[in-house]
Amino acid sequence: RSEQARLRAAVVAEDTERWQREPGLGGLQRVGGVDVSYVKGGDGGACASLVVLGYPGLEVTARPSAAGALRVEDASCLQVAVCSQVLYEECRMVAVSAPYVAGFLAFREVPFMVEAVQRLQREQPGLRPQVLLVDGNGVLHQRGFGVACHLGVLTDLPCVGVAKNLLQVDGLAKDELHKEQIRTLQKKGDTFPLIGTSGAVLGMALRGCDNSSKPLYISVGHRICLETAVHLVQSCCKYRIPEPIRQVE
Repeated sequence: RSEQARLRAAVVAEDTERWQREPGLGGLQRVGGVDVSYVKGGDGGACASLVVLGYPGLEVTARPSAAGALRVEDASCLQVAVCSQVLYEECRMVAVSAPYVAGFLAFREVPFMVEAVQRLQREQPGLRPQVLLVDGNGVLHQRGFGVACHLGVLTDLPCVGVAKNLLQVDGLAKDELHKEQIRTLQKKGDTFPLIGTSGAVLGMALRGCDNSSKPLYISVGHRICLETAVHLVQSCCKYRIPEPIRQVE
């Protein structure tokens, strides 16, 4: 807990990059997605994945399928579709030994994410992502320091938390009020703020696409403000899940 508090003090919840202040996020060329997914069976095996996609266009097409044929995927994400390969992709099996403790998930998963980013930096520094989308939460967390914050501080990269389910903290709950708020999300890009009983705005609920009414829960990780984070995630969504995360799941 003390280590978490020490790292939390380093979080920067505002825009720090020039591209974040440009219209249309001009200057942003590389968006990363990271995730740690566990092997069924509970033996501690997991796959730590990192992908870097080109932006705009989020270039993800022409990847070999298991049969060896090329599988074409349209991932235009509000941009003009580009038919080319992923800029960088890695999936490495790892052994997760740290136990799961609620509120401290980052200590279990982030070391593998940091290693993946560091390998990319060593091997292909020109493909280092300018921002990372993380399958998890940022400041929307029991102590305001979720996996996206933790990863951002340790890599010094802008990070955004993108969660599929609401973390019920600071009075946030999946109650009738929340369900009614979800019903107000009528089209892609609609949002409502996630305001805790403390009065703090912990994140934003975002409808990622027209074909799914299930929202995403966006929160600041590091070196980005909430408004920019929501704009970025929205621009990366062709389907409900933003492409950088969809590609690592």
